[in-house]
Amino acid sequence: MSDIHSTGSRGPGLSAGTRIIAVVVLAVIGAVGAWLQYDARGRSAEPRTEFTANNPPAGLPTALTTGQHLHWSRCTSPPTARTRYDCATMKAPLDYRKPDGRTIDVALIRLKATGPNARRIGSLLLNFGGPGVSGVSGLPEHLSQYQPFLDRYDLVSFDPRGVGATIPVRCGKTAGDVGVYACAEHSAALLPYIGTSHTARDLDLMRYLLGDERLHYFGVSYGTALGAVYAHLYPSHVGRLVLEASVDPTESLDEEQVSQVKAVQAAFDRFAAHCAARIRHCPTGDGPEEAARRMARLADRLEKKPAPAGGGYSLDAHDLANAVSDHLRLGRDGWSPLAKALTALIDHNDGRPLRKGADDMGSADLAATPLDNTLVARTAITCADSSLRHGPERLDRDGARVQAASPVFGAAWSSGVYLCYDWPFDGEHATLPVNAEGAAPVLVVGGTGDPITPYSGAQHMARALGDGVGVLLTAEEEGHGTYPQNRCVAAAVDHYLRTGRTPAPGTVCRGSMS
Repeated sequence: MSDIHSTGSRGPGLSAGTRIIAVVVLAVIGAVGAWLQYDARGRSAEPRTEFTANNPPAGLPTALTTGQHLHWSRCTSPPTARTRYDCATMKAPLDYRKPDGRTIDVALIRLKATGPNARRIGSLLLNFGGPGVSGVSGLPEHLSQYQPFLDRYDLVSFDPRGVGATIPVRCGKTAGDVGVYACAEHSAALLPYIGTSHTARDLDLMRYLLGDERLHYFGVSYGTALGAVYAHLYPSHVGRLVLEASVDPTESLDEEQVSQVKAVQAAFDRFAAHCAARIRHCPTGDGPEEAARRMARLADRLEKKPAPAGGGYSLDAHDLANAVSDHLRLGRDGWSPLAKALTALIDHNDGRPLRKGADDMGSADLAATPLDNTLVARTAITCADSSLRHGPERLDRDGARVQAASPVFGAAWSSGVYLCYDWPFDGEHATLPVNAEGAAPVLVVGGTGDPITPYSGAQHMARALGDGVGVLLTAEEEGHGTYPQNRCVAAAVDHYLRTGRTPAPGTVCRGSMS
């Protein structure tokens, strides 16, 4: 679960008076005065007022709360963050049940608000999905989507536990070393403490140290799980929370695999129907049924002999399914590139366009985190959360269910049911605890054509948060995530984060599926 794609940005500009050629003297003076309020980077030049919160997380030693201050300095990494961003580390307990014990360093990144102090709301915490995705690398990468909020919020993100610079999980020397025993050997001291509930507790400490009485948060895909667990743990600390492309908190890990593979298959079928009707020489034939047959033949071919994909890489049947899924994440914007890439692969045995397109589009969120950490962190966090530990026979049945649910993607997705088999530590829950009775309204956004987090998940999330808490905003859109691509969704989310007022329950935004 992850995953956002950037779009154009909006930001503060100079006063309109500075662009008028013929003006009276008073207008010139006014324009110059307005310009002088901003520094060379467009940031407000008035003295900055730092916010202070009076509700520290309960049960923590004062050394971590009132005695701790975030020391922000210019970021040294990633390279994209060296010019505009500040970085800091936050001390947090490794184990919140033993708050006086060992501490860890949580890596933070911030871009200060550009607007005047009087209009500043606080910090907007961002999680870009995963699990296993770095927020420190992700903020510069995805800034264009959130830049409209810079006049009202500091934009803040972080590396969740197990990821990037925050107690990174290691299971060996290479990205492929994700075996149970390798993880236990290299990271045993960390694995019990990197689940979503621990990171949610880090969020509350962050909120306090950033000076906010309530948490303002925007989470995408897996980030919705983190935000919802936070609301469950700290309902009185909920400020303005956006849960976009929501996961389903009512499904266990094995149920999630079936739902997701059905959703990605449905998205592929819609692509195949569009391709047959609108694209000359469509590589998937005359519709979804023919497309499934052609993809099966292609997968068999690649399983016997993978196609060259450039840079020393090759493309096998498993890679095919994942690369096609990455294109489908983009919705209709990914359909034309997908058709061209499949044509190159089918007709010329050239896997480069399909692999490059997946790297450039659907997997951009993962590229922000070193590959040797992303895959193991995703596994370790998932298994820390899920308490399912089925035996081999049950797992084989679960795998068969997944495979039967999708002729194109089932075989590749079926391996996911074995993810936590024989994991050396217990997980926390079969399903996410998210009830947040008494919290302020939380905006849950779901796309009806989402191939990764099916729309039913957003419906279930809004209900599970509790009456009067979860407010569902529906977008009739293809693709994984609808903000800010859908203008109606963008307007509703922007209004909520600026005013705290949600759209009316049941609001539907028309889009590519309307």
